[in-house]
Amino acid sequence: MLRYDRSMSRPREPFVEITPDVLLKAYACGIFPMAESADDPGLYWIEPDRRGIIPLDGFHIPSRLARTIRQDKFEIRIDTDFEGVISGCATPQEGREKTWINPRIRRLYGELFDRGQCHTVEAWRDGKLVGGLYGVELGAAFFGESMFHYERDASKVALAHLVARLKVGGFKLLDTQFITGHLSGFGALEVTRRHYHRLLEESVSARADFYFWPPGFAVPGALCLQSVSHTS
Repeated sequence: MLRYDRSMSRPREPFVEITPDVLLKAYACGIFPMAESADDPGLYWIEPDRRGIIPLDGFHIPSRLARTIRQDKFEIRIDTDFEGVISGCATPQEGREKTWINPRIRRLYGELFDRGQCHTVEAWRDGKLVGGLYGVELGAAFFGESMFHYERDASKVALAHLVARLKVGGFKLLDTQFITGHLSGFGALEVTRRHYHRLLEESVSARADFYFWPPGFAVPGALCLQSVSHTS
């Protein structure tokens, strides 16, 4: 069953089947689905009172991480292993004992991936997927859904490459949904619902190019840092 998160002031909605098109319309309205757990077949809509975003012109890369990026420790691939990425995001990790990614979430975002509206940024090392993230593209907005790592810094490097790609592609909004200590170190901040909707409206009606750098182009770490252009 589909329901609204109880912490929201929005009214309960009648049951509706979620399709990829319904999902995209929800994003355009500022809401997104989650499940209570991987075993819960139900979904509910979330619309936080305060929304997490990373200003693309205010993304900060700590100097130690910048060295790792410049050394090209990881091979960064785009959109080659959706199942591997979402499985990694669904795996319990330190600070995340359970997941909200249930089979319906996997199916819905898999369908968006097949349509080219969900993307993965993947960190590989020695032929193995060791970290990455996935999210949804809509106009000039990118909605980050989840990230994971099996090796230190793998997800952070993937995030830096995502920001570089969004900047060169003309994106206007990187939505992180919520703020964590991990993300705040990169310049993530919270905005009010009203402010977020203003940013959202400007972004989803604009055009951007996620493939400004073709998927098969191995973006060097030095080019990633140059494109981000904010280090500390």
